[in-house]
Amino acid sequence: MKLLIVGPSWVGDAVMAQTLYKLIKEDNQDHRIEVLSPDWSLPLLERIEEVSRSIPSPFKHGELKLKIRFKMGKELRQENYDRSIIMTNSLKSSLIPFFAKIPVRTSWLGELRFGFINDLRPKEIDSHPLMIEQFAKLGLKSTDEIKKPLPNPSLKIDLKNLEVQIQKLKIDVSKPSLAICPGAEFGPAKKWPSNYYAEVCNEFLLKGWNVLVFGSINDALTGSQIESSINNQYSEGFFNLVGKTSLLDAIDLMSHCKKAVTNDSGLMHIAAAVDTPLVAVYGPSSPKFTPPLIQNHVVLSKFDGLDKTRTGSEKSGYHESLVAIKPSEVLKSLEKLDQ
Repeated sequence: MKLLIVGPSWVGDAVMAQTLYKLIKEDNQDHRIEVLSPDWSLPLLERIEEVSRSIPSPFKHGELKLKIRFKMGKELRQENYDRSIIMTNSLKSSLIPFFAKIPVRTSWLGELRFGFINDLRPKEIDSHPLMIEQFAKLGLKSTDEIKKPLPNPSLKIDLKNLEVQIQKLKIDVSKPSLAICPGAEFGPAKKWPSNYYAEVCNEFLLKGWNVLVFGSINDALTGSQIESSINNQYSEGFFNLVGKTSLLDAIDLMSHCKKAVTNDSGLMHIAAAVDTPLVAVYGPSSPKFTPPLIQNHVVLSKFDGLDKTRTGSEKSGYHESLVAIKPSEVLKSLEKLDQ
């Protein structure tokens, strides 16, 4: 069977989608998985071994461009896909498989996609609360039940590239490294305060660790705020890599780290997928829906439920539930990862 997957639009979702790909391959290793996905995700897909081909989506978030979608769908008809799985909810995302005349098009109803989706699946949030369970149901027959435990994402590591990055950055490999992931897609409402991160960094630098701070260019201010609070006496072990590494480099360097501290973010899911033990700090998002998919982790949360707000309750923009998680709690949780 040849499948066209319309992939997720966010880093964390793109990582968690590997659970679905693994289930498809478990069913039959000969199934061929091709993924239509945004440009930014193409390097990530290189590290997912179940994906045979990635197809760049030319559309920005929210763009319709109906004529281009029709043309692309028409071009994909010659690929003779047997089935498409659409992993997003929008009407737009269902158009290319429809225009490609793929006979089976599986997804949730989403934005009233009757006809465009001809293999509808209920989300069943009460019985299957995890996002990877929702993804998994898309790969099964409508009458099948999920077999647990589900396979967790596991990204491939390029050891040669890792060695290159270590030498380039002059990281002392005789010392263990701590990964810090202080960014979040929707701003400070999902971020642990930068001064809290700096306190954790200084504690580990004092203990003789390296500290590597990861993030996109959008997190540059947060990275600078942390760096400005680092004790100069130990700064040679501190590496502010925010906005300075590619996604592939970040994946490889994250795998080098012995532990990580992270917000609920795409990098949290990457850390888990390269098997780096981690402490995850959650604010108004829910670890019951998108937890770290790794056994060796600690979740800290002081918010009950789920709030989709993108603005913090504090003057600083932070959410009060994240401000309430103190650095001492994170440091104690990092110690638990050794037990």
